[in-house]
Amino acid sequence: MLLKSEIEKSYKNQKITWKNKPSGLTRKKIENLVLSDNYILIITGIRRCGKSTLMHQLSQRENEPSAHFNFEDFRIFGFELSDFSKLNDIIGEQVMCYFFDEIQNVVNWEIYIRELHDKGKKICITGSNAAMLSKELGTKLTGRNIQIELFPFSYAEYCQFQKYEWNTQSFNSYLLDGGFPDYLKSKQKEYLQQLFKDIIYRDIIVRYGIRNANSMIEIALFLISNTAKEYSLNSIKKAFGVGSTNSVANYVQWLEDAYILFSIPRFSPSLKIRAVNPKKVYTIDAGFAQANSSSFTDDIGRIFENVIFLELRRNHKEIFYFKEQGECDFIVKKGKEICYILQVCVELHPDNMKREINGLMEALSYFNKEEGVIVTLNQHDEIYEDGKKIIILPAHEWLNIIKLGI
Repeated sequence: MLLKSEIEKSYKNQKITWKNKPSGLTRKKIENLVLSDNYILIITGIRRCGKSTLMHQLSQRENEPSAHFNFEDFRIFGFELSDFSKLNDIIGEQVMCYFFDEIQNVVNWEIYIRELHDKGKKICITGSNAAMLSKELGTKLTGRNIQIELFPFSYAEYCQFQKYEWNTQSFNSYLLDGGFPDYLKSKQKEYLQQLFKDIIYRDIIVRYGIRNANSMIEIALFLISNTAKEYSLNSIKKAFGVGSTNSVANYVQWLEDAYILFSIPRFSPSLKIRAVNPKKVYTIDAGFAQANSSSFTDDIGRIFENVIFLELRRNHKEIFYFKEQGECDFIVKKGKEICYILQVCVELHPDNMKREINGLMEALSYFNKEEGVIVTLNQHDEIYEDGKKIIILPAHEWLNIIKLGI
C-alpha cells in the first residue's frame, strides 16, 4: 500500500515525461488500431520493442481527456489493488481514455480495468509477459479485449527508420543490426546484452522464483545459440542436468512468454505426434541473437532463416517445419488452409540445390500445392518440375511482396 502523495508525485512526473515523449517511427501496427469503449486494447511484446511509443501515438489521436500511468516506475514499487482508488482520485473522473504501461505488475489489476470498462472508458494497456496478461484476461475480461503483438522493427520499418532503400545491401545491414529502436541509435551490443539480462532476471527468475538462476541463463543462451535448429526437452534436460523435462518445459515456456524465443513444431496432422517431435527455435531479433551468442560468426544462414521466420510470425501463429525424407523450412497455415510453403537458403549452388528443391517439392506434394518459394539473399529465378512451380526470390523482394499482401 502506498501513500496517495507518493502516487500523485509519480503521476505528475510521468505526465510531463509522457507529454514530451518523442513521437517515434509510425509503426505498421497502428494502421488498423482504434480505441473503443467496446473493448480493451492490449499491446504485448518484448521489452524495449516500442510498445509505449505505439501507445503514445494512439493517445495523440484522441480528442477526449486522457491519462497515462507506468506501473514500472520505481517510485510506486509495492502498488496494490487498493491503491487504484487513490490513482482514480488523482486522475479525476473527467478522463475518458486510459493508457497503462506494464499493469500486470499489480496483482488483480484486471478487477480495476473491468470497473473502468463497465463505466464506458476507453482503455489501452501494454505488457511484456503474454502469459500473465492472458491468465487475467481469461477470467475477468473474457470477450472484452483485443490483443496485438508488437515486435522490434521489421525490415520495412528498419529501412524507414534508417532512411535506407530496399535492396540487398540494406537487407544485409538488417541481418546484422536487427530492429530494436534504441539499439539502432547507438549500435552498442552491450545494450542488447543488458536487455537480455534484465528480461531474464526481472521477467523470469524473480517473477517465477527460480532458485537455480544459472541453469535458466545457460538454457536461454543455449537456445539462442541454436536459433533455427531443432531441440528437444529431454536433450536439454540431460545437457544441463535439470531435474525433469517438466522443469525444462517451464523454462522454455517462460522464455517464450517473455518474447525472447519462439518454438515451432514439426508438421503432423496428429497433435500427439507434434507434441513429442523435436521443435525448432527462433529468437526475437537478429541483432539480439548475435549480441548474446558467438555461434553466428560464420553462420549467417541461420540468422537469415530467423529473419524470414520473424516476418512470417508477425502475421501468422500457425507455423511449422516439414520433415520427412527431406526438409522444408516453413509451412504456414491460416485457418484450414496452407498459405505459404517456403524454403530459405542464403545462396543456391550445385552443392545444395538438389537438397533444397527436393525438400520443397516433397512438401508441395504432401500438401497438394502447385507453387512454392525459395527465399535467397540475392537470386532471382523460376524452376518448373513435375508440374510444380518454384519461385526463387531475393529476400528484400519477398519481404516487399509480404508487406503488400500479394
